[in-house]
Amino acid sequence: MADPELGPTTFGREGAMVTASLTRWLEASPDEVWAALSTPERLVQWLAPGSIDLRVGGAVRLDFGDSGIVIDSVVTAVTPLERLDYSWSGPSDPPRPIRWRLEPRDGGVELTLTLILPPDDDAGRSAAGWAAHLEMLACALAGAPIAFPFERFKATREVYRGQVAAQASA
Repeated sequence: MADPELGPTTFGREGAMVTASLTRWLEASPDEVWAALSTPERLVQWLAPGSIDLRVGGAVRLDFGDSGIVIDSVVTAVTPLERLDYSWSGPSDPPRPIRWRLEPRDGGVELTLTLILPPDDDAGRSAAGWAAHLEMLACALAGAPIAFPFERFKATREVYRGQVAAQASA
């Protein structure tokens, strides 16, 4: 469903897993977006302190500090400036693969993030969290970083939970 404020977000299924695809157009070059997705000095501006070793099997470590959340994963696919896949989970968590896709378009980049979640996860909450981080990414790329937009996250979470419920009953 396309919400002019949220950007296009769709929910579906891959087998038993729930998917959420969030697409955003970013006014930046593919090099700038790729750096924001993959380098420590840029990740900290919109996601969390950490690092990603850009090779299949390379380590992904993101530390969300005060929340106690640490992502400790591996890269499963990488094509520089086009694709980056890893799991959004820690060692004792079920796999939660994410797929980043970049496509140059209209003087910027169309970025699509696909989340693949276990059926018992709160897909609306996960997608809303990522939507908030994508908003932070867009602001960081524009040179005006923002803090996590918690009120926006809460409102988006409810919209997305409604979309997940509608998709499940269809």
